[in-house]
Amino acid sequence: MSTRTLRVNELIQRELSDILRKQYQEEAVAITITGVQVSPDLHEGRVFVAVTGDDELTADRLRWLKHHSKGFRFELGRRIVLKHMPAFIYLLDTSTARGNRILQVLDEIAEKEKSGAADEKKE
Repeated sequence: MSTRTLRVNELIQRELSDILRKQYQEEAVAITITGVQVSPDLHEGRVFVAVTGDDELTADRLRWLKHHSKGFRFELGRRIVLKHMPAFIYLLDTSTARGNRILQVLDEIAEKEKSGAADEKKE
């Protein structure tokens, strides 16, 4: 991935987060833009979002993002000067949930090891 593409990714992520924070405060309170990946030709891109809440809220927020995607693209076009403004696909980023699950499993293993070591000392 080129340096320009990386810079465009970061710029779009920052501006899209700003749009959500300033113009859609109530609707976007549970949404975090975790990453953006645009194609090298800037015709399409993926926006990775994390939603705090249950599965129903997550599905609702993804539908909301997809419904307002044209408005976001228009506002990004006003803020960022690019030859082509990518058409975005909004995808759920589950890396945080996976990371939390891994930490939970590691804590359970550590707890079992502590209880196992305490049982050996008693004998």
